[in-house]
Amino acid sequence: MDLGSMARARVAVVGAGLSGLMAARRLTAAGVSVVVLEARERVGGRTLTHTTARGERVDLGAQWIGPTQDRVAKLAGDLGLRTFDQHHAGKKVLSLGGTVTTYKSSIPSLSLIGAVDLGITIQRIESLVKEVPADDPLKARKAAEWDGMTVETWQRRNIQTRGARALLDTAVRAVFAAEPSELSLLFFLYYLRQGGGLMRLTEIQNGAQQTRLVEGFQEISKRLAAELGERVVLGAPVRTIRQEEGGCVVVSQRGEVRCERVIVAIPPALSGRIEYEPELPAARDQLTQRMPMGSVIKCVAFYDAPFWRTAGYSGEALGDSGAVKLVFDDSPEDGAHGALVGFIMGKDARALTGKPEARRKAAIDSFVKYFGPSAASPVDYIDQDWPAERWSRGCYAGIMGPGVLSAYSSALRDPVGRVHWAGTETARVWVGYMEGALEAGERAAGEVLAALGQRSALNPPSGAEQ
Repeated sequence: MDLGSMARARVAVVGAGLSGLMAARRLTAAGVSVVVLEARERVGGRTLTHTTARGERVDLGAQWIGPTQDRVAKLAGDLGLRTFDQHHAGKKVLSLGGTVTTYKSSIPSLSLIGAVDLGITIQRIESLVKEVPADDPLKARKAAEWDGMTVETWQRRNIQTRGARALLDTAVRAVFAAEPSELSLLFFLYYLRQGGGLMRLTEIQNGAQQTRLVEGFQEISKRLAAELGERVVLGAPVRTIRQEEGGCVVVSQRGEVRCERVIVAIPPALSGRIEYEPELPAARDQLTQRMPMGSVIKCVAFYDAPFWRTAGYSGEALGDSGAVKLVFDDSPEDGAHGALVGFIMGKDARALTGKPEARRKAAIDSFVKYFGPSAASPVDYIDQDWPAERWSRGCYAGIMGPGVLSAYSSALRDPVGRVHWAGTETARVWVGYMEGALEAGERAAGEVLAALGQRSALNPPSGAEQ
């Protein structure tokens, strides 16, 4: 669609990630005219699939799904995409306190005292998770107390051994791309509750890292956008959303859209950079200032073969030092070539963002530490510096420090006049994941459809809404 000076549709959607595209798909299926405005020159948001010179596809953004992520699995199937299991057979590597060891169980091997401490810690966390109502975390018995402290504070009070603390630190960074000191304990527990608990979110088998997509997960957004056709407008960052009597005007770099309702399907931190007329209520505006994005850089090294498999390793690694503290096998389904994907998270990502050469060296050094000198000479390397990405400013999702959930939770989803909120941060299940993004898009579309059923439609000129 060429917006020209003014386009008309019943609904404007801001953001062509999974959430915005799902909302647009639902609305279009209901016969409602939609325009989707995307700031980037691509669709997919925080999903991004890279094709190598050998034609292999690797995900530089969201990469896995697992049990209970039924919306994503069904949608991928409906769109003709094919899944395969994440490789996990073999020994796993643990680098702790400068010592590299291996283990085969789902929980890393520690000293006897450390193993007991880690086991008790996991049990405590899973028990606390169950105390947080999935529909309203503020109804938890100790909601105020838990939202008044960080995960770091809880760790210092409850974990006795250095090894158990180091492993929980890595798990927190892996799930949130943030440091334990940056997260409210209540937000941490609520987030885990939405995805089925700590072990569900950190494991491969029966966990959130169980399943990959042959074509890469950005392909879902590409195919949704293809269905929508010219309704999706790229290179159109939204600058202003103006609510007027009888409708809204959305001002983008590509022109303006007059509509009845708006769905903003981008993270709160980015939605707060749009100018609103009239101004947002204080609660919503304050929320956008208090929900920064996580920090992660995803690094992929490619090899002629997955040499670690031959040596009996799964490709998984955890560590408490170095830039990359979490690694998975990222090889294609047939294993014809090898790839390792490493995550630089939290404070490490902030230290290396904008430094590609230093980052590459640090990542490969980490791979060598875990898997030996064979990892020193990849045939190719690529990474995605999400904190430096203009229209994301981080990944995986927005996070909350102490006090934010208690003070501003309702502002996450409550519409502001004719403006509705989507994006995975607003989800009611699997917050922060692709499943949550789809659920949030469905919810926002439902809100809009209910609202439109009570109001008369605008009268766009013939052909302008297509």
